Amino acid sequence: MAIARFKDLCLDAADHQAQADWWCAVLGYVRRDHDGEGDRDPSWPVPIEDPSGAGPLIWVNPVPEPKTVKNRMHVDVVGDRDALLAAGATLVLARGEDRRWDVLADPEGNEFCAFDPCEV
Repeated sequence: MAIARFKDLCLDAADHQAQADWWCAVLGYVRRDHDGEGDRDPSWPVPIEDPSGAGPLIWVNPVPEPKTVKNRMHVDVVGDRDALLAAGATLVLARGEDRRWDVLADPEGNEFCAFDPCEV
């Protein structure tokens, strides 16, 4: 029997507003509507969501420190590597004989794996 259940995914970012915009553009997500709360304080975390409801809610949280070491947890996406690179990702490790995915990083250096849509 489980003692916990998955709720949300959280991403720390030095520029959380820009990172929220980047991930929205890449994933087709939108900033979450806050049920008429009005504009959120820009220093608060930004929740982004899949408008279809299929993907998890992602909170992009402001932190003062830059990323300095490899992620212990990361996101996997299905998407075209060249399109992700054109959108501002960087290539960390290209797919190879032992790996069917590329390791990329978002504009703040957070690693994620990108799987080719034709191979999934």
